[in-house]
Amino acid sequence: MKGPISKFVEEHYKHFNAAALVDAAKGYETHLAEGGKMMITLAGAMSTAELGKSLAEMIRQDKVAIISCTGANLEEDIMNLVAHSHYKRVPNYRDLSPEEERELLDNHYNRVTDTCIPEEEAFRRLQKHIYQVWKDAEDKGERCFPHEYMYKMLLSGDLEQYYEIDPKNSWMLAAAEKNIPIVVPGWEDSTMGNIFAAYCIKKELQFSTMKSGIEYMAWLADWYVNNSKGKGVGFFQIGGGIAGDFPICVVPMLYQDMEMENIPFWSYFCQISDSTTSYGSYSGAVPNEKITWGKLDIDTPKFIIESDATIVAPLIFAYLLGW
Repeated sequence: MKGPISKFVEEHYKHFNAAALVDAAKGYETHLAEGGKMMITLAGAMSTAELGKSLAEMIRQDKVAIISCTGANLEEDIMNLVAHSHYKRVPNYRDLSPEEERELLDNHYNRVTDTCIPEEEAFRRLQKHIYQVWKDAEDKGERCFPHEYMYKMLLSGDLEQYYEIDPKNSWMLAAAEKNIPIVVPGWEDSTMGNIFAAYCIKKELQFSTMKSGIEYMAWLADWYVNNSKGKGVGFFQIGGGIAGDFPICVVPMLYQDMEMENIPFWSYFCQISDSTTSYGSYSGAVPNEKITWGKLDIDTPKFIIESDATIVAPLIFAYLLGW
C-alpha cells in the first residue's frame, strides 16, 4: 500500500522532471522486484542535508545493496548525529559579506551553503574517537578502509553519549548495523582524511594503516562480479563527481582492462543532477554518453532528473518506502 506522499506524487507529478521522478522511482521498484541490487552514490553534502531521514530506512529495508560516497558524506552524517544542536543555519547565506564569512570562521563554523558545521562539537569531538580507532588498528598491524574505521567507531557505542538526533535518522549508523559495503573514493578530500594525513605527516600514524582508493577499486571489482548475476546491479546516482564516476568505471575496467568475459553492464541507471551538459562535465553528462564508455547498454533503463537532489531524492525514497 502506498501512503499519502506516494499518492500525491503519482497524482500530481505528470510532466517534465516531475514525470521523470516518477518513472525513475517505478523503474527502481521494478528493478528490485525482479531480483536486482542497487548501488546509491552520494555526491555533494547530502548528509548535511539530512538525507539520512529517508536513506537510513532504505538501508534497513534492504533497498540499497552498496553505497559510494564522498568522504564528506561519510563523516557529515556522523557529525550531524553527535552535534546537531550546535549547527547554525544561515538562511541569508547569499548575502553574506567576506567579513561575515570570516566571522563564521573565527567562531569555528564551517559553512555548507545555508548550514554551518561547528568545528569543536563535530570535527574535534569525532577526532579523538576516530584517532583511537586508527591507532588501535595500527598497533595490531591491521589495515582497513575509511568506512570500516567509521563502522568500528559507531558500533563501539562510544559516541552514544553525544547523540543529538534520533539514531534511526543516521544512515551511517543504519549502514554499520547492516554492515553494507561502502566505497569512498578520494577519502583524503575530507576533514577526517585531512586529519589522518596530518597524523601521518607528524609521524603519529602510518600511511599504510588506511587502505587506498586503488584497493577500493579492486575490492569493488570483486564485489561486482559476485553480485551482478541475474537481474544485475543498478546505479542510482545522486549528484555527480567522483562518488559516481569512480564506481561506474568498474564495469569497463573488468571487461576492457581485466579482459574478463561476460561482464554485464549496469542494469538500471538514474541520475539526479542540476548540472548541464558542457565541455567534458561528468556531472552533466547524459546517460547515453556512458554507452560509449562501456558502462551502460542500449536497452539499460535510463533516467535523468534535472533538479535539486535535496528535493528529489527524499521524494523517490518516500515512494519506494510506501510513505
